Amino acid sequence: MHGSRIAAIGHYQPARILTNEDLAGMVDTSDEWIRSRVGIRTRHIAGPDEPVDELAAHAAAKALAAAGLTPADIDLVLVATSTAIDRSPNTAARVAARLGIPGPAAMDVNVVCAGFTHALATADHTVRAGAATRALVIGADKMSEITDWTDRSTCVLVGDGAGAAVVEACAEGEEPGIGPVLWGSVPEMGHAVRIEGTPPRFAQEGQSVYRWATTQLPAIARQACEKAAVAPEDLAGVVLHQANLRIIEPLAEKIGAVNAVVARDVTESGNTSAASIPLAFSKLLEQGALRGGDPVLLFGFGGNLSYAGQVVRCP
Repeated sequence: MHGSRIAAIGHYQPARILTNEDLAGMVDTSDEWIRSRVGIRTRHIAGPDEPVDELAAHAAAKALAAAGLTPADIDLVLVATSTAIDRSPNTAARVAARLGIPGPAAMDVNVVCAGFTHALATADHTVRAGAATRALVIGADKMSEITDWTDRSTCVLVGDGAGAAVVEACAEGEEPGIGPVLWGSVPEMGHAVRIEGTPPRFAQEGQSVYRWATTQLPAIARQACEKAAVAPEDLAGVVLHQANLRIIEPLAEKIGAVNAVVARDVTESGNTSAASIPLAFSKLLEQGALRGGDPVLLFGFGGNLSYAGQVVRCP
């Protein structure tokens, strides 16, 4: 049973950019208010004719091209999303159909903001067990579709986008490129982040999430490093769920990754839920801030008060 690795990664964002100044014309807010509280300057918003599976397929196609693979090389599609409005066909099946992937296992993973790291661990386990050879792991969310645009406490936070990774088995004797996952949840506090109702709407208890993330999660993230036998100070990068700059910066500092590049894509993209980690990771690679083989901590947290993290090697 060999380990697995990330062969390539890609991302996609809709063309429309919504600025803080734009929001100030919609609700009682301002650029200064938003920046001081969450650090966000802009976010990308999908149009009514851009469903979440389309965002996912664009990111997946880029990852496939970067890996030098064709759709026929994929036998597992996992899509982490919490904004799929339709229940069947699931988003993964629709992505497979868009890309022309013949006969894959196709599953959605709904762990909200920790969805991508849960899906990545699931793909790693599946490939290790021999149940799949190559997997597409996608985080995609269209948060704009579940947002109350008259509620300034939530509408200033969200954005749309997708990120995708190709996961494949390591060669014999090759060190695993995806470390052991550390995951869990606080189900009794699941009410702190919600997508409920008809139509579904996003709501959260911001202070509860902030306290939990900044006090409980640093020790958990360090344990993910321990499971991978990588000291925090040896990390080249830290890619946390892009929820809020006021959560990302203290959390990264408390982890002890003093030499790492810390993803701060939230400033440009807002909170894109399950898309945020692969989106930010892909951008760091594209910008040359990380190099092939670098150890990077991916750590998702949020909805359900769930979390999942692992150390990966850059493709």
